[in-house]
Amino acid sequence: MKRVTHHCARKRIATSLAIALAVAAASTPAEEFPSKPMRLIVPFAAGGGADLNARRLAEPLSGLWKQPVVVQNMGGAGGNLAAAATAASEPTGYTLLFASLAIIVNNPTLYQGTLPYDPDKDLAPVVLVGQVPLVLMVNAQSPAKDVASLIALAKQRPNTLHFGSGGVGTSMHLTAELLKARTGIDIVHVPFKGANPVVAAMMSDEVQIMFQNAGLADNQAKTGRLKALAIASDKRMKIMPTLPTFQESGMPNFRAAITYGIYVVAGTPTSLIKRLNHDINTVLKDATYLRQMEILGIEPGGGTPRELADYVATEREKWVPILRKLNIKAR
Repeated sequence: MKRVTHHCARKRIATSLAIALAVAAASTPAEEFPSKPMRLIVPFAAGGGADLNARRLAEPLSGLWKQPVVVQNMGGAGGNLAAAATAASEPTGYTLLFASLAIIVNNPTLYQGTLPYDPDKDLAPVVLVGQVPLVLMVNAQSPAKDVASLIALAKQRPNTLHFGSGGVGTSMHLTAELLKARTGIDIVHVPFKGANPVVAAMMSDEVQIMFQNAGLADNQAKTGRLKALAIASDKRMKIMPTLPTFQESGMPNFRAAITYGIYVVAGTPTSLIKRLNHDINTVLKDATYLRQMEILGIEPGGGTPRELADYVATEREKWVPILRKLNIKAR
């Protein structure tokens, strides 16, 4: 009888030990993550708006995680190099893509059949970081004072007004195409290699219209050489409080922004995605970070991975038909 008791006791101890080890194994990754430096891939060159935004996010995340968040700039191919590098990374949660959502929304159509990755199958959404609304601008010589007068001018002078963009398929380009589709105006596209040459062309009257991100539009309007007519957001922004929205200008539901989100490689454990989502949301609500974003003209994001996926689906419904109708392909 005593032998049986000892056997049962040993069995209970072994069972308890197995349970304890299983619990420890299950909890350790969450408790220790991250235990080494994180990599934040930015699909643009250093010094631009996206890079600055990413670095402003990386700094408080480094403090929260007590690990360096190393920003790696990987420009080229419309963001595809960075997206492909993320898609090829290990599903450990240590490689994050600071994606312009144009990569996820538009690139499958712009680069149809040539992408080295599938954004829906190879990447997993984490969280929406923020949006930079676009502002409709004209040069100082333009007689247009608001959206209505610009539309009237364009209809009086079809195919004589030119709009500049940072390249075919960019947000600057597609937003102007959306304006054309919604108003029936005929204005001529002049693509440049990047956004900065467009500003110079605006000032020299080579082009008369452009869509600029809110942070830059504010500074450029203050010079007096460019005029801001309306902002493509749901509400006015603090940095440009007197600038009306398109809704206020008689064009409801006209929204356009350069939007950023965080992605990881597909197959990353759900527990790690939840952890990343929670921590990044914490930073997005931080008062110091919010002040920095306000100065840059960025509307902060947040929310769940599902909300980011739903946002992408909604954006595709808006932009992909324009890409297909005009047969816009990356060059």
